[in-house]
Amino acid sequence: MSMDALDQLYREVILDHHRHPRGRHDIGRVDVEASGLNPSCGDEVTLQLQVENDRITDVAVIGRGCAVSTASGSILAELVKGHTVEEARQIAEIFKRMMHGEDPPAEADLGDLEALTGVRQFPVRIKCALLPWVTLLDAAVARAEGRTETTVTTE
Repeated sequence: MSMDALDQLYREVILDHHRHPRGRHDIGRVDVEASGLNPSCGDEVTLQLQVENDRITDVAVIGRGCAVSTASGSILAELVKGHTVEEARQIAEIFKRMMHGEDPPAEADLGDLEALTGVRQFPVRIKCALLPWVTLLDAAVARAEGRTETTVTTE
């Protein structure tokens, strides 16, 4: 597949997640909630996790923001459901490193998340893509510390 075709495919994935965001539903019981804000562009996200035996059984991603932030949150909702909190944290760390130019480990199954790597061409948009994932990392820390709510602001 040519680079142009790959870029077009990635754009289509991002637009699909932006137009039809996943995780926009009431999950009922919320075991941990984290809110994130990107003050430089105004993106806001609230991430709610339902966790049973340390496994994420449901995810809600509520917020408002640009297409990149919305798509990133939608991809997060699809990707981390069914994983343990630690596995989700590891995926978030891999994604953070990817957004800063590192290649993901060969064994990493990142699904649609790879579509966001094109955002690296636009440094101002990296924070948009990372906001839901940084919020997830904060939620994982809060859960480990026995807290049920937390807030993070990207700088």
